[in-house]
Amino acid sequence: MINQLSQETSPTVATLDDLAKLANYSLMDTLNGDPDAKQNGIDYAPRQVFTGHYVPVKPTPIEDPEYVAHSKTFFSELGFADSMAQSADFVRMFSGDISQVPEPMRKVGWACGYALSIFGTEYTQQCPFGTGNGYGDGRAVSVLEAVIKGQRWEMQLKGGGRTPYCRGADGRAVLRSSVREFLAQEHMHALGVPTSRSLSLYVSKTETVKRPWYSQGSHSPDPDRLITEAVAISTRVAPSFIRVGQLELFGRRARKQEHPKALEELEQLMLHLVEREYADVIDQQLTSAETVLLLAREFRSRLTSLVANWIRVGYCQGNFNSDNCAAGGFTLDYGPFGFCDVFNPQYQPWTGGGQHFAFLNQPVAAERNFLMFCTALSPLLASKPDDLEQLQQLVNGFSTEMQAQMEQMWAAKLGLSTFHPALFNELETLMVQTPVDYTIFFRELSALPSDIEPLKKSFYQDLQRAPEGLDLRWSAWLTQWQSLVGSSTEAKTDAKTGQPHTREEIARQMKLVNPKYSLREWLLVPAYIQASEGDYSLVRELQAVMTQPYAEQSQEVEDKYYRLKASEFFAVGGLSYLSCSS
Repeated sequence: MINQLSQETSPTVATLDDLAKLANYSLMDTLNGDPDAKQNGIDYAPRQVFTGHYVPVKPTPIEDPEYVAHSKTFFSELGFADSMAQSADFVRMFSGDISQVPEPMRKVGWACGYALSIFGTEYTQQCPFGTGNGYGDGRAVSVLEAVIKGQRWEMQLKGGGRTPYCRGADGRAVLRSSVREFLAQEHMHALGVPTSRSLSLYVSKTETVKRPWYSQGSHSPDPDRLITEAVAISTRVAPSFIRVGQLELFGRRARKQEHPKALEELEQLMLHLVEREYADVIDQQLTSAETVLLLAREFRSRLTSLVANWIRVGYCQGNFNSDNCAAGGFTLDYGPFGFCDVFNPQYQPWTGGGQHFAFLNQPVAAERNFLMFCTALSPLLASKPDDLEQLQQLVNGFSTEMQAQMEQMWAAKLGLSTFHPALFNELETLMVQTPVDYTIFFRELSALPSDIEPLKKSFYQDLQRAPEGLDLRWSAWLTQWQSLVGSSTEAKTDAKTGQPHTREEIARQMKLVNPKYSLREWLLVPAYIQASEGDYSLVRELQAVMTQPYAEQSQEVEDKYYRLKASEFFAVGGLSYLSCSS
């Protein structure tokens, strides 16, 4: 599950002028702009956007930008020279000033609208106008599409200033949340989980905003003070940033016949999504109805795989609304996310998220988002009852496919060729009752221990003080699991030699599924606190460690990052949970 990186002998993009030659703006060139938009992109006041797929917006540069970090991994994949990240013109562009970009780059970016659904329920009242026409990219401004090595990428500034969708907010992101997102995206990629990517991170040396946050050691569920924080811009990159909520917006307009071109705009967006995200699996010669059905099937496959991968690595999205669900089937929007320390099926890092978005409820949340995806596309099949029925069957089959993905994932985490429900159910009960550290437990199990002693490294409680008989149950479980692993070595054969897998091979494969390092919140906090004081060394150290999450790193790294969460960090705002991360 680890991505193999193609190593370039020399960069193919060494300057911004080189990058400019690769510019190709498919969204703005093929979809409809808002007819009420200001073509110069100076369009910052909240307003309703009634039609069109995008609004031209010029990002607002941050003052006095300073380099914090860039993704060396992603630069290498793209063929970018590392030196570009600190070159004056690159810094200027990716800190929000696109007024001087070389042609054929454009001096105006774009923002898109989308609808809001929470766990399968449509909402409009959070929109300032009560109509749903005010939702969208409130502080995310895309500034470039480019085709690089045959792959189209969209580059989007997070914190790039106000747009018509800002709903009265300032359009800024702060350094704290930008560090979190920058590190999390590259960590997730290294974990083998589909995700948007991090390109660069810049902070303003002079511009600040006020944000609600927690006092040190606060146990309040909500921030209890206002703090002044430096603003920052991180650039995130993906094949597209089309969300389920985006399709929903156009699906709702088509369903309600809100304007004469509503159905046409929905179909245009659907076909654009296919071209951007599914061109390799969907033939563009198919009819619109055939395309809708195949798109829904492919998205279902990606979404179920994605959520199973989230749970494999201990990730909880926290706020898995449809507008935070990428229609390309990858992880998008690292706001109130978290990686669980103590295993808890109801783990939820966001105090406002509710249990419906908790760790092991994510498959059901995904099912609701898939329902909204299919509902959005259904107006395109309105005249075809048989096709609508097929679409409904895809919705009905989601839970079965999700369950199959989950069982396959749990079997892989346990080094087994097939899923054993009774074995897993007992393990889940033991992990909750003990309790255990999710990442450390599965990594220690990957060494195929002969007794439970090595596993105790992951226990947050001494078994001698645990409920009576818990140690015996752990030993019994381990014995049963060992016998199944033994039978797995006989059942599995090496693809090259045809010989049964050895225990060493099983352990090796388990260590490719069970990471050693995960980006816990209590590791992030010192990094962004240091960064707020102008010291970015810990951000870069975390970046180095967390982009090799499966590797056996140095003893110093292990001592620092492969350990239990300290007791004083539990139930502390900003360390164990957060109400926002803006």
